Amino acid sequence: MPADPAEPARSARRVRVRRIYEPPSPDDGVRVLVDRLWPRGLARTDAHIDEWPKALTPSTELRRWYHGTEGGYEEFRRRYRAELDAPEARAALDRLRRLAAEGTITLLTATKEPAESHTSVLLEELDAGPGE
Repeated sequence: MPADPAEPARSARRVRVRRIYEPPSPDDGVRVLVDRLWPRGLARTDAHIDEWPKALTPSTELRRWYHGTEGGYEEFRRRYRAELDAPEARAALDRLRRLAAEGTITLLTATKEPAESHTSVLLEELDAGPGE
């Protein structure tokens, strides 16, 4: 599998993204579900989730807008970043940064295209650091 060109920037933080439907791996580190809704067809006992910070997930309204007919990715990114400025979301981002500084964290999503989803925005936010 070819390496992701953005991976070197994240390797220092050891943050990666995987689909929740993939079997857990011993090198996942802390497994963090970053979807607002529980993944369909997956038993909670099979998910092996360590954290589920719903403050980091796109709001129901934003999620519905994006998956509707008028939602474009760039506008979704702008709106989602605004949601991530909320104090509770900032605190959850800071917690993930601390966890990443201590070891590997794996952001888990049911999204079929993580590159055009909230997970790519979260990775950028985690890479940027606090207050950037």
